[in-house]
This record gives sequence, C-alpha cells and structure tokens, in this order.
Amino acid sequence: MQYKTQGLVLYTSRYSDMFSVAHVFTRDFGRMAYLLPKNGGKKSKVKASHFFPLSLLNMEVEHLPLREIQRLKEVEREFPLYEICTDEAKMSISFFLSEFLSKVLRETHESNLLFDYLKQSVHVLEESHRGLGNFHLAFMFGLTRFLGISPNPDDYRPGAYFDLLNGIFVQQMPSHPHYLTQAQSTYLSVFRRINYSNMHLFRMSRAERNALIDYLLVYYRLHIYDFPPLKSLEVLRELF
Repeated sequence: MQYKTQGLVLYTSRYSDMFSVAHVFTRDFGRMAYLLPKNGGKKSKVKASHFFPLSLLNMEVEHLPLREIQRLKEVEREFPLYEICTDEAKMSISFFLSEFLSKVLRETHESNLLFDYLKQSVHVLEESHRGLGNFHLAFMFGLTRFLGISPNPDDYRPGAYFDLLNGIFVQQMPSHPHYLTQAQSTYLSVFRRINYSNMHLFRMSRAERNALIDYLLVYYRLHIYDFPPLKSLEVLRELF
C-alpha cells in the first residue's frame, strides 16, 4: 500500500551499483530503510540529493509490513538546509547527530512526539547563531524524555552522587561502579537545565564540554542496548 509520511534522514549506505539504501526515521512507521536510486533523471520524483543527513522530507512511500527495504514513490524537501549543508560547525553537528540517532533510534512504530522533537531540533539547528557549541548537549538531554530513559535530576543536594545506572542523585556512594563523583555530580546538576532557549547562556571550556558529553554517552550506553562508540565525536571535540 502507498502512504504519505514525513521522514528525517539518518544516513545512506551502499546497496548496489544502481541503488543506495536510505535509512530514515519516519513519523508513521518509525525507523525504515528505503531503496534509493543513485542516478535519477531530471523528471525523477526521488532524488538522491534530498537525502543529506538530518534532511526533513515529505514522502510518498510503498509500505509492506514484511519487506525489509521499502520503496520510495515521491520525495520533496520540507524545507532546505542552507546553513546545515554549508556551515562547517553545523555540518559537523549534523553528522554527529545523524550517527548518534542511527544508534539510538531502532524502533519501527509510530512516534509522533519523538518525530516532532527531532523536527523542531533540525529547525533550531538551521536557524541558530548562538550557543552552537552546546546544541548537541541540549539535544541529547532533551532526547532522553522521548526514549523513556529520562533521569530524575530533582533530588540533587550538595554532596550527592549521580547514579548513572538508575538515573537519580543519591546521598550515599552507590555499590556499583556506574556513578559520578560528588564534584562531577555538582557539575551535572548545573547543566541538567540546558535547552535550546538557554543553551547560549552556558559558558564552558572545551574540557568541560567534552567531560559533559562523556557523561551523557556513558548514560546512554547504560540504558540503550549495544550502543557503540561514535566515530564523528572526535570532530566535535576539536571544534568545540
């Protein structure tokens, strides 16, 4: 059957000499793989150039429940990514986030709230000119709410430890090794309030920002099955 849906491009991979596979997170079906012609003509309704990482697309697709790779019938950009495709910092963020999302978005079912968050995030990244060095941190904090792994940061007291395994602040050192020290927990308690509206207000050194993303990635690895190291992280470490 044919459906109309919206999609966020994660990445494309090689399939054959004539086709690639586009990995897309859709509003109606969750994460899906689509057969993507490499060389569509001028009149083609599916162009490979539309599938830049984090591109938002309006799609008409053929969807069969038991088919591993679905077919694209017609694709249009929802809006062009002028700055994400040309600005070095935004391009690096987009490649990091597309790799990150490809590891954490594995479900294949409808998720309107999650899709709306991703869509809003792309708009913010395209339009923002302040606080870009903190964008990926705000994104990763915010995403935990939609993945069902949001930590509970409200019980912080001076001298507390953040229990990474259970996502809470505790007053006694946990019996397992997955926690932040008291100093690290104090640091995390400040930055847990970061979001797109205030991200430009958080002044951090490169070392502080790298430490914070390391904490976040450890948290994700504890709560997302088989979460591997990210190759694109080193580029962000150098930029910000």
